[in-house]
This record gives sequence, C-alpha cells and structure tokens, in this order.
Amino acid sequence: MIDFTRDEEALACNIQTAKENNIIIPTIAQMKNPETVPEAIQQKLKTVGLWDVNPLNLFRITWKNEPKESGGLFRSVPNYIELPSELTGVPCRIIAMVGKWFPTGCHKVGASFGCLAPRLVTGQFNVKKHKAVWPSTGNYCRGGAFNSKLLGAQGVAILPAEMSQERFDWLHSIGAEVIATPGCESNVKEIFDKTNELKQDPQYMIFNQFEEMGNPLWHYNVTGNALADVFEAVKRPGDRFAGACFTSGSAGTMSTGDRLKELYPNLRLGVGEALQCPTILNNGFGGHRIEGIGDKHIPWIHNVKNTDMVIAIDDEDSQRLLRLFNTPEGQQYLRDELKLDDELIEKLTWLGISGIANVLCCIKMAKYYEFTERDVVGTVLTDSAVMYGSRIAELNDEYGAYSCNDALLDHNLHMLGLKTDSMQELTYQDRKRVHNLKYYTWVEQQGKTAEELNALWYDTEGTWDTVHAQAADLDDLINEFNERTGLLKAL
Repeated sequence: MIDFTRDEEALACNIQTAKENNIIIPTIAQMKNPETVPEAIQQKLKTVGLWDVNPLNLFRITWKNEPKESGGLFRSVPNYIELPSELTGVPCRIIAMVGKWFPTGCHKVGASFGCLAPRLVTGQFNVKKHKAVWPSTGNYCRGGAFNSKLLGAQGVAILPAEMSQERFDWLHSIGAEVIATPGCESNVKEIFDKTNELKQDPQYMIFNQFEEMGNPLWHYNVTGNALADVFEAVKRPGDRFAGACFTSGSAGTMSTGDRLKELYPNLRLGVGEALQCPTILNNGFGGHRIEGIGDKHIPWIHNVKNTDMVIAIDDEDSQRLLRLFNTPEGQQYLRDELKLDDELIEKLTWLGISGIANVLCCIKMAKYYEFTERDVVGTVLTDSAVMYGSRIAELNDEYGAYSCNDALLDHNLHMLGLKTDSMQELTYQDRKRVHNLKYYTWVEQQGKTAEELNALWYDTEGTWDTVHAQAADLDDLINEFNERTGLLKAL
C-alpha cells in the first residue's frame, strides 16, 4: 500500500515551489492517455526538446510520444518495433515497446515519477528540506535525477561504479550528486548499504525502486495498458497475445504482466535474469554485464505469484548482439543477408543491452512453448544504444575490428542458436520458493516484517490489487495540487 498521509506544512512549501517554477504535474491517466493533456500544454511542448530540463517534459512521461528529438506531441499507438522471423529465428511475432522516446531516453523516468509523486503531493517529501536519493543500477537514478530537477528538488544518484561512463557523465551534467558503490549490476547489496547509511541523515529521503510500490503502480497502469494498445493495433484475425517477458531489474516492469494477464488470461509471463547471476533460477550469484538488471536478491515489488517462467540469458549474447546492431559491418550483414530494410536496421539501435536481453527472453519463451505465427510475444526496450557507446568501443578493443563474418557468426550463435536451456516453468511451489527468498533481504536486512511478506503472497487483493487501484487516488491528489498552484487555470 502507498501511504497518502499528508504533511500540510511541507505540502504548502511544495505548492509554492511549483508555483514559482511553473511546475504542473501530470496525472497517471494523462500518461496512459496523453491525448487528454490540456491543449495549452501541448502547444507549449511544440517548442521543447525531448531531453530538455523543462517541467513541461513531465507530460512526456508516456509510451506514446512522437518519435522526435524536439517538438513532438503524441500518437495513438505507442512506439514499438516488430522483430521479423528472419532476425529472431522463431515464427511468432515479437513486439517491443521503445523507451528511447521518453525524456532521458529511458522509461525509468516513469517508474521514478511513480515513486516521487505520492510523497511530493502529500508533503511527505519537502523540496526545500529533503534531497531525493535514487538507489539504482543505472537508469532509474537517471530518471529520478531528471524528475528531481524538473520538480525543483536536489537529486542524489547511487549506482555501481562499473556502470557505463555515459551514465555518470549525464548525471553530472544535470547537477545530480553522484555516489558510486563497489561492483557491477549485480552488486545491489552494496547499494542498499549506502542507502541505509544515508537514512541516518534526515536531509535524505530514499526512493528505493526495489521496494517502492509507486514503481509497479506506474508500470501496471501505464506500461501494461500501452503494451495492450500495441497488440490491439497490430493483431490479425486469429492472433493471440501469448506471452510477455521482462528482465528483473527492480521488477517494476513485471507488473506490466499483471495488467496483461487480466486482459489476456492465457498469457504466459516470464522473468529474465543473467545466466551469470541466476538468483531466481537456482539461488545463484555472480557478476554480469547486462546493464540495468540488479540481482542477488528478489525485489520486494516482484509479484512472484503471478510469474510463469524464469529465463536466464547469457550476458555474452547481449554483448555480441549490441555490436551486431550498432556497427556498419553488422548493419551491412542485416541489410545484405537478412534483407532487412533501412528503417528497421535503424530501429535496432533502439535496443540497449537490457532490451536485447528482453528480446532474447521472448525468443527462448517462444521456443519452449512452440509458439506459432498466430502468437504474439511482447516486451519493452528500457533504453537504447545511446548509453553504451563506450561498451561498443570496449568490445572492439577486446575482440578486434568487426567484420561481416563476425556478424554472421554472432547472429547465428547468439540469437538463432538460442536453446531452451537455463530456464524453468514455475509451479506453485517453485514460485513460493522464489517469493520466500525475499525474507533474507527484506526482513533480515531492510526492516520489513514477516507479516508483510506473507501478505504479498496470501492477500493479493489487499496488496497488489489495492496498489494498482491507488492510481485514481494519486490522480486526485495531483489534481488538487495543480488546483492549488493555479497554474493550469492561468494557461
């Protein structure tokens, strides 16, 4: 449950800050259906760049932005890529919604909004008193720092030291305080340790994506309905929405599957993780290179009871395909050998490392369940290759100059050659085993209670269903906030 307890004094401070900085806050309903954004705001957006540090860009926290660097408005169908069988090697249709056209170039700006907004519009977070701390494996802290800046607050980003240099450069450019913790994507415990240290100082307020229920609230209501919109737009007579797969960073995106399973009850929901750190698959641990995924624990906000399958992806597959999609030689192979058109080849650069892993999960699920041409599998592309230029350079240094022969080998070995190994269809008891792993992180280390843990399993109506429905309550608070600033009326 999200706490909507109000602090009127701090709320008045937030309202005054918003008024002084021309900050109008969008509702979840507007993110879901951006055509309902006030016309006066839409007109102003025509002069605003997608990544501009401008409060108006809060209204671009949606999957339905026009794919434009500046001045874009909204479209009826979310941005997506359909990956052809010539590329994937499976007969089913794979559709992937695109995170590139969010502010910051990543959908995590939405998840961070879902965490910050409830505390902002209730006054629990005071923009003049508190610094917003964003524990992350990379993209969430970027989204949090961006939203903090737009809303007049100071952001503090915590992320592993081994994340890509582009992330650190961007965070510094936006004025965030940056704390690098030891290790790589899977070193989440070190992030939590730093978070717990900062908690001792009252100026810091923590927005932990791994436990904040605003994260699944946003994805359930916004991402879940958006992916359903894509399916409804592309489906042919007889098509079935058969499956959806999402790698588990904070597991917020997994709540997309909760919404999809309500709309399409026969849909199978898969969670992906790195083969080098197979925590869900076999309680494993280790480092890996699929940036954006955090491991060695089960996120508090993962509704494990609703997850049908776990799929482990070798990080070498994602690295090799990153180079295939983002080098001239790889693109020449895609054009000459697979006969992909230039538009699709350009769109393949919209797949970041975790997005590639998501697609590979879809392929493995399709092979396991023997999906056919009538089946559609959905996923999301968290970010694009923009954040990984340094990684591509490192791969070139490690393996040497790329060639068309390398492209042929990489496509065949790391995509077409995927097998149904290192994956498991989860029984009821399998899911309960994974859920119980939360105890060791959240109860023993992070202050949750066993009663709260049991409620996530046994009381789904009072936990997950209630949180999903709280979007309406949040929107009421946002509308009241905007009313009190008077800015909407003044447009």
